[in-house]
Amino acid sequence: MTQSAAVLDHDPSPVLDTPVIDVDVHEAFSSLDSLQPYLAEPWRELMAQGAWKGFTQPFIYWATGGGNRADSNPERGGPPGSDPELLRRQLLDAYEIQAAVLTGYFYPAMLGDMQVEFASAMASAYNDYQVAEWLAADPRLLGSVHIAPQDPEGAAREIDRIGEHEQMVQVMLPITTRAYGDPFYFPIFAAAQRRGLRLATHHTVHVEGALGMGRYYIERHMLIPQGTMAQLVSLVCAGVFERFPDLRVVCLEGGFSWLPHLIWRMDREWRSLRQEVPWVKRLPSDYVAEKVRLATQPVEDMTGDQWEKVIELMGSEEILMFATDYPHFDFDSPLRSLPPRLPQALKRKILYDNAREFYGLEERAATRA
Repeated sequence: MTQSAAVLDHDPSPVLDTPVIDVDVHEAFSSLDSLQPYLAEPWRELMAQGAWKGFTQPFIYWATGGGNRADSNPERGGPPGSDPELLRRQLLDAYEIQAAVLTGYFYPAMLGDMQVEFASAMASAYNDYQVAEWLAADPRLLGSVHIAPQDPEGAAREIDRIGEHEQMVQVMLPITTRAYGDPFYFPIFAAAQRRGLRLATHHTVHVEGALGMGRYYIERHMLIPQGTMAQLVSLVCAGVFERFPDLRVVCLEGGFSWLPHLIWRMDREWRSLRQEVPWVKRLPSDYVAEKVRLATQPVEDMTGDQWEKVIELMGSEEILMFATDYPHFDFDSPLRSLPPRLPQALKRKILYDNAREFYGLEERAATRA
């Protein structure tokens, strides 16, 4: 498969020999003003008055482009990821991406437990903005339903409201400091299952390791997988996959090489202590293999042999799905992230087949036809 002429400088003369689905692409909006036309009152008027300035971050980035690629700033202004045409040129066309799942930057979970109605209203506004400004811009783009999980009933209503859109494929569950296995969140899972949507976990700036964020950004960036691991343990031990048998989860931007250790540990503890959680009826590794997928980004530096060994230890070739994390500074190119000597059939599963199956893209296409 030959690539378009609109390729990036760091990928000269690229050639892909398999189709690609990208499961983690961060679209953005130019400013909070972009959401105001979609926001219900009284929140619209309060936003117009400057009552909320947006999220803040507890650290600074050291990469050349801050948290994003230095070449991803739109010429028309606005933050990286806010220009559909630039995203199309730098990602979709440059690598002939068959489908890209939008996961956003805007996570109402970070608004906390006060004024949950405002958080839910902002989620609805963002979803309408996403449909109008992004999903309508290119049929290759697939959407994520953004919710305020601190308002589970409101989140469930939002999933029912917007989840029927033909390009919506999942519900975002941003990782903060609360475990999603808590029954408090069950209305969200029921709504996602009812609408046939996947769940996607993704870290936020509030994710911490066991000892907090650390003293430096580099520490915090190294510790991000701990948040993903903790949420996976919570979902399994709470019996979420038994209570909601059609639910499937993808863990985004948390890496993957830790999974063999985690499933071994979970299986060992379940064998010894399963009387405490009788609703967990099978080995945790069985639930993971059947219900859970992991995005590849960020990819560790491994040889082809090491990739194959990690996947062998996972016990399944269906678990990994490729992600670029565009436009972040640690963007993973589909040309360079997987070792060249990886078996072709396995490479195709990671780059394309696993995501196509997970999101039911063939069935969706058949339904639209």
